[in-house]
Amino acid sequence: MRVGIATDHGGFGLKEELVLRLRAAGHEIEDFGAHALNPADDYPDFVVPLAEAVVSGQVTRGVAICGSGVGASVCANKVDGVRAALVHDHFSAKQGVEDDHLNILCMGGRTVGPAVAWDLVETFLAAEFSQDDRHLRRLAKVARMEQS
Repeated sequence: MRVGIATDHGGFGLKEELVLRLRAAGHEIEDFGAHALNPADDYPDFVVPLAEAVVSGQVTRGVAICGSGVGASVCANKVDGVRAALVHDHFSAKQGVEDDHLNILCMGGRTVGPAVAWDLVETFLAAEFSQDDRHLRRLAKVARMEQS
């Protein structure tokens, strides 16, 4: 799978570790940065290009990290077609894709350790959207909100 990943300084170390693990697992990675630790950088500079790449199909799914994951989630969801969520548990990583067609997983580099983060990413990438009528109906309502 082609996976995009982005972070600011708050998740830099976690991103670097996840990139290594994702490559080792056979995924093709598009790294949107940060490419160096810079305490003055801003998550929108990295998360917005990731979100746009997910929507355009340049990458299949995305992982966005900042210190808490909150800013990355808020930012990613400003891009039409993105369904990003701050996820810190296994159930939500799976169910978010199956029911809500989650396409960007957001995490906090200061709130989630590397073992949990890897479990969340593996779960997120392995999950598939169910295509159930009730979920399609709900997503259509969300899509209409984006158009207004």
